[in-house]
Amino acid sequence: MLAFAFQPEHDKIFPMEEKTVARNRKAKFEFFILETLEAGISLVGSEIKSIRASQVSLEEAYIKVDGHEAWLMDAHIAPYVLANRFNHEPRRNRRLLLHKKEILELWNEVRQKGVTIIPVRLYIKDGRAKVEIAVAKGKKLYDKRADIAKKDIQREMERKLKDY
Repeated sequence: MLAFAFQPEHDKIFPMEEKTVARNRKAKFEFFILETLEAGISLVGSEIKSIRASQVSLEEAYIKVDGHEAWLMDAHIAPYVLANRFNHEPRRNRRLLLHKKEILELWNEVRQKGVTIIPVRLYIKDGRAKVEIAVAKGKKLYDKRADIAKKDIQREMERKLKDY
């Protein structure tokens, strides 16, 4: 009878890491982030190839929720060069893949005054494109000024500590 040695390192599953493709850098400056959520995106073949090539912009993008579906609006995914006539429309509306319960929760939150849903970042996780969406409330001008003042103070403290 043959005996085989058990090798536990072969039984481990190594998850693929997340690759951030695009960020909405103005999101934290323009909005208070209340909560975040991960959603899949319904894409066509040339779109996923452009996303993997980091040809994406989320600067003007937002999420529209009706009672039954959630949509990613105004996100720019550049046309894929090699897709020729099968290319996609760069600013088309893309359906978000969420559970019905999550969509209803978003729908209830967005009906409040001053609350909106924005995409924060787009990333690839386990070979699939995902978008991190956030329920956010818009900041007033004085809130933005306070944030700038905090950043300036923090930067000044770091300079002093560096010289010390």
